[in-house]
Amino acid sequence: MSGLRSAAVARPADVTPFDSAADAASLIVAYLEQIGVEHVFGIPGGAVEPLYDALARSERRGGLRHIAARHESGAAFMADGYARETGRIGVCIATSGPGATNMITGVATAYDNQVPLLVITGQPPLPSFGKGALQESACTGINTVGMFRHCTRFNSLVSHPEQLESKLVSALMHAYQTPQGPAHLSIPLDVLRSPLARRAQAYDLDSLLMRKADLVDEGSVQRLADELRQTHQPVFMVGGGAGEAIEEILALAERLDAQFITTPDGKGFVNPRHRRFRGVFGFGGHAAADALLRSEPELVLAFGTSLGEWNSAGWCDAVLNSRMVHLDGCDENLMRSPMARLHVRGRLKAVCTRLLQVLRERDEVRALPAAPVLPMLPVPPVIRDADSLLHAPDAFHSDAAPVKPQRLMKELSERCPANTRFVADTGNSTAWAVHYLQPHDRRLLRPRADLAEAANERRSGSASWLRVTMDFAPMGWAIGAAIGIARARANCPVVCITGDGSYLMNGQEITVAAEERLPVIFVVLNDRSLGMVRHGQRLAGAESIGHQLPAVDFRLMAAAMNIPGHVIGAPEDFELVDFEAMLRRKGPTLLDVRIDADEVPPLSVRMKTLRTAK
Repeated sequence: MSGLRSAAVARPADVTPFDSAADAASLIVAYLEQIGVEHVFGIPGGAVEPLYDALARSERRGGLRHIAARHESGAAFMADGYARETGRIGVCIATSGPGATNMITGVATAYDNQVPLLVITGQPPLPSFGKGALQESACTGINTVGMFRHCTRFNSLVSHPEQLESKLVSALMHAYQTPQGPAHLSIPLDVLRSPLARRAQAYDLDSLLMRKADLVDEGSVQRLADELRQTHQPVFMVGGGAGEAIEEILALAERLDAQFITTPDGKGFVNPRHRRFRGVFGFGGHAAADALLRSEPELVLAFGTSLGEWNSAGWCDAVLNSRMVHLDGCDENLMRSPMARLHVRGRLKAVCTRLLQVLRERDEVRALPAAPVLPMLPVPPVIRDADSLLHAPDAFHSDAAPVKPQRLMKELSERCPANTRFVADTGNSTAWAVHYLQPHDRRLLRPRADLAEAANERRSGSASWLRVTMDFAPMGWAIGAAIGIARARANCPVVCITGDGSYLMNGQEITVAAEERLPVIFVVLNDRSLGMVRHGQRLAGAESIGHQLPAVDFRLMAAAMNIPGHVIGAPEDFELVDFEAMLRRKGPTLLDVRIDADEVPPLSVRMKTLRTAK
């Protein structure tokens, strides 16, 4: 997750947040309005009723809008997608007891992927604690506060109205700091209803949450410049936290004549046809990227990566060695590379900007081009061949039925517009998308006179054309995340790539996209199995058990929800589907794609890790 932007955005002109905050619930809403939150995601319940009353009043005056999920985990996944797309904090709400426990999986996902969330859960009234109150979840009941302690950056029970304001501000500040992540407040019903005993403090959150001056470790930057002076053609590895600095990183690549690879969660920040791109390293990755690192380049610069299992190819020593320089603003990430030659701490955009300045000053390498190098806009005709990195290019072009998953990725790449956000679910969906998805950037076809317009279309620093979840990776995450992304960018097409197993877990959230009239295409890879389990068991020589799923017509499920759907049984069926019309319509569409279940996804990284486990 790349860094948050300034918290401030436009808010309703008639909002007078603090004088009008008559109770504690209204204070929470007032602060969310102050920092520019537009949507919150959740499910109402008795223990959070005052908060929903305040949300209703805010919505009537043009403030916050509440999006009702179908399951609390879906609400957290939506808030996650919203935060990744906007660069602002995602907010999710659940009632006490099972509402809170249902939300834990989504919160844990955000925690492990460093996505900032504000999580608010309810409690029965304080006087009822310890008496067996319905859904009590304090220390005298099912202790949800204790459960959230392990997957949040800040976690607290608000036991008195006078605590609320300071704890709310602390929660927001913890969510925004590095490493980013969820902050949780558990608030009893009577506290939410409490009138304010005094005028609220009205902290200036726009100031408190804004990024401070970009501090750069000058000594490390100078030392890195020294290393680069002695290095011929370094290799760059772009991670999921590098999005904000991608322009500067690619400018450095041009200046240093470097080739670059990405981690699975970093692929969405680059053009996969860029002439310097050598593929993805890690889960679902490419042999070319692995070979490049195993060729023992003199120096590997790793930008913004946690170096977890999936984005380090199972902690591969081809990257985790003394030739690596790890650049990151998160100390937790840097702690995973003690063997690195050098750590460069700091916000990546500031670090890379300073490194470019130092290189210019020293004039150690060739001059930069006169025109700026746009990260998604390499100059034609030097564009890499689309098939050159693929493990199975024949399957990518195959006309066989059932549909090869590789061919499905080709169709999605070619038929979706350049500004599409793809969200790939955990399992085979991630592997297929990371390896084979390579959308055409139509800006490459524009004349130079249109470059200014093209630059305006570039995605924001916190955005990415491909979203996947690393480390803590639950099935069904992409379904909710796609809705959160689409709600954040109502006019931006979103494609959710998910499996039939994931859809059977969380597919009911498609009705939220319908209710909100969001242009999301849900692509279900239908192979009647938990595909990653099935292939993993086969590749490991293990017993074949537990992966079978029933034959389901997901088109008919969608129709029962008044959502249009199509069955794709063979490649020629794609000609019967108008992608542009689907992405223009105000509402979701479902594609039930009957894929070839025998096609083996690129799971070598995962299998290697499992085989070596003791």
